[in-house]
Amino acid sequence: MRQKIYFSGKSAIITGGSKGIGRAVAREFVRMGGSVCIIARSKSGLADAEKEITHSCAGLRTVTSISCDTTDMKRLKPLLEDHIKKNGLPDYLMNFVGYSHPGYIRDLSLEDFRNNMDTNYYGQLVPILVLLPHFMKERKGHIVACSSVAGYLGIMGFAAYTPTKFAISGLMESLRNELKPYNIRCSVLFPPDTDTPGLKTENKIKPKEVMIMSESGGLLTPEKVAEKLVRGIIKKKFYILPGQARLLWTIMRYAPNLSHLIMDGELARAKKKSLAEKQ
Repeated sequence: MRQKIYFSGKSAIITGGSKGIGRAVAREFVRMGGSVCIIARSKSGLADAEKEITHSCAGLRTVTSISCDTTDMKRLKPLLEDHIKKNGLPDYLMNFVGYSHPGYIRDLSLEDFRNNMDTNYYGQLVPILVLLPHFMKERKGHIVACSSVAGYLGIMGFAAYTPTKFAISGLMESLRNELKPYNIRCSVLFPPDTDTPGLKTENKIKPKEVMIMSESGGLLTPEKVAEKLVRGIIKKKFYILPGQARLLWTIMRYAPNLSHLIMDGELARAKKKSLAEKQ
């Protein structure tokens, strides 16, 4: 019971909260007693998510939404400032904005790289920059950012996506160190493949070899990732590694050459299987 009401009286701003992992985290946070403000671009997606999350808590918690592109500092800042004036400073800022545009490096344009960095990195950085002065002034708060297994391990097909997730990891490492004296906690989530609308879109253009390599990695639900994240927050963890992410992180951290051998072997087998299927 104590865990169920852990977030009683607490509030969170959740970017990317209209679908996928962000929506599942918002639902889990509310289920455990908290109130949320979800942010996304799609008004219809927000309305649907807000209705569903409100229904899940029987209206006992506050669920609000803001429609905004989180890469747009000029638009987002006044909206968040107004939210803080009306509702007070949130206890948590959780960022799940992101997308992936996979492809062979020869087919990727500079614009593809810029778009990935703009959404995946700046889309999480901007909300942090807006709320950080408030957190520092009050000497409290908890910032969560969403990286990926691709935030510490690169594989083919994700040359535009992987650097953005490494950037998120580096940002959170820096913030963890700098903000500790202000009593501001940080956590970074490293989800493996998760069954989200974004993954379904990504799979439509993903190189065949990557599709084959992904088959052996399993697939988590957004709900499982959300549960792991919430448990990590409760335990005050910095690294939160759902599913296979922990094993891959351990191998990459302590035996990077071995991880490269494994990935190279996986790619060789995937190429062989891909060629066989074409014949």
